[in-house]
Amino acid sequence: QRKNPFSNDDRLASKPVHTHRGDPTYGRPPEGSQTEQRGKDAHSHVGKEVEELCLIIRSTGELGKDGHVSVTFGQLFETYVTISNKVVGILLRARKHGLVHFEGEMLWQGKDDDVIITLL
Repeated sequence: QRKNPFSNDDRLASKPVHTHRGDPTYGRPPEGSQTEQRGKDAHSHVGKEVEELCLIIRSTGELGKDGHVSVTFGQLFETYVTISNKVVGILLRARKHGLVHFEGEMLWQGKDDDVIITLL
């Protein structure tokens, strides 16, 4: 019962330490925990997928007059979907980090096949 957070017995239950928004550890797993390590591993994996996506855009796209390589979403989807089924999620992450640019909030297969994705 000591480890049961749903126990009503205040004498036995060990209450977790709650952090507040101003605390630098707020919303973060305990340091050195397996959860922290899984988060670091996931972050590294997604970073590698973003790099791979940029390489695919560079190799399949065309160099524009502005010096940037561009590809349509349809062409990128057809090429990249054989590598990973997370094309749109990885594109959104790449845009968040300022590596690519495209119009719109979300890209949909079929509907947005003609949207230009530019490698920055």
